[in-house]
Order: sequence, then structure tokens, then C-alpha cells
Amino acid sequence: MNIYVLVKRTFDTEEKLVISGGKIQDDGAEFIINPYDEYAIEEAITVRDEHGGEVTVITIGGEEAEKQLRTALAMGADKAVLINTEDDLEEMDEFTTSYILAEYLKDKEADLILAGNVAIDGGSGQVGPRVADLLDINYVTTITSLKIDGSTVTIVRDIEGDAEELETSLPLLVTAQQGLNEPRYPSLPGIMKAKKKPLEELELDDLDIEEDDVEAKTETIEIYLPPKKEAGRVLEGDISAQVSELVGLLRNEAKVI
Repeated sequence: MNIYVLVKRTFDTEEKLVISGGKIQDDGAEFIINPYDEYAIEEAITVRDEHGGEVTVITIGGEEAEKQLRTALAMGADKAVLINTEDDLEEMDEFTTSYILAEYLKDKEADLILAGNVAIDGGSGQVGPRVADLLDINYVTTITSLKIDGSTVTIVRDIEGDAEELETSLPLLVTAQQGLNEPRYPSLPGIMKAKKKPLEELELDDLDIEEDDVEAKTETIEIYLPPKKEAGRVLEGDISAQVSELVGLLRNEAKVI
């Protein structure tokens, strides 16, 4: 089975964001594989081990992203591809990312493509479905179970506090939700093997993509932190007094009634 995983390099979830001049400052910050993408990598490895085939992880970015690809290889992926856009593109959005990934994948005859449900830095959840649409293949989002029998795929997906079971067919793109599996940690032997596994680096020219073809369709005007919340207030006195004070606060300070 020919399996691909779309991976994104994101801020470590433990990092404190620093914003200056309307942009996130990432100097000295730690980066990791987007946590939802780890579920996708784990599921890809599980499917390969059950059905045979090969797992290739793909990311877009600069040379720094090689570290995250090596981590994915240490987890058990077979190959990695870095599409380096560092010297070609200053700004990227979901359109840009999806177009580049689809151009790479269009002749790869992928049976199964996996991605994270969302990226923790943007949270749009657009890239996976956009890639599937460009490739004209089936896709299912927020999956929590995946079972393959021949070309038939049975899926359970998360839907706002409930679950939906459906059946579809390969080729297929799915996005992984928390609960799909428990991602493994790279073992020491896996880390050593990862150093020898193939990691291909491509540029836009290698995909016959012109910069104008992938110009971002959206522009980020400014990034800012939410306003600091004021400290809570404890109401005192008997119930009737507390209710009266609360109504007054809601009307005069919060202005919600």
C-alpha cells in the first residue's frame, strides 16, 4: 500500500508566544511535529504493518523542518520528503500549501493519505480537504477509527460529542483526530535507523511550480494576544443581595443585559 502523511512543523505546545510588531517571534523557540499529525503518522505505520507497503512523510518549509521529518522516520516511517520553499515564498496560506502538496502527490498513485485534523498554530483544518479536492479523491475528516478491507474502508469520525460510522473506498485522504491511536515515542534503534533512511529535498522548480501559481490568497494583517482577563469577583452577603449585585454588574459593567 502506498501511504503518505502530511506533516507540519509547529511551535512546541509548551512555548510561550511572544508577539512583536504584529508577528510571532520564533527566535530560540522549540518546534515539534504538529500533535495531530503524530496521530496520522502512527496510523500510517499501523496500516503499513497490517497491509504492507511504504509510508512517506511530507512537509513544506525550510531546512529546519528536517528535524521533524527525522523524528517521523524514527517513529517508523520509511521515507521523507522536504519541499523547501524558504528561498521562494515569503508568505504561505492554506491555498499555497495545498496546491504544492497536491502537485507533488498528483502522480504518486497514493492509496492512502493521512493528515492531522488541524494544526495547533492555525487551526483552520483546511489543508487536508483541499488536497483531496485537488486530487479528486475521497476524504473524511476527524476520524477516530480506520479499518481497511481490500479497497473498502470503514471509518468512525468524531462529530460534536457523538460519532458517525461510514464506509468509503480507496484512494482516500483522512484527517486524524485525538483518540485515533496513541502515538509511539521514537526508540533509540529507531533514531539510529532514521539517520540512514532516505530524505529527499525538493524545490518549487522540481515540481514545475511558478511562484505566481502559489501566491497566497489571504493576508495576515496582524497577530495579537487576547486581552488580559480581569480577576474574578466573589459576591458576599445573603442570596438576594448577591443576586441584586450580580444583576447590577451584568447591566452596568459587562453590559450584557
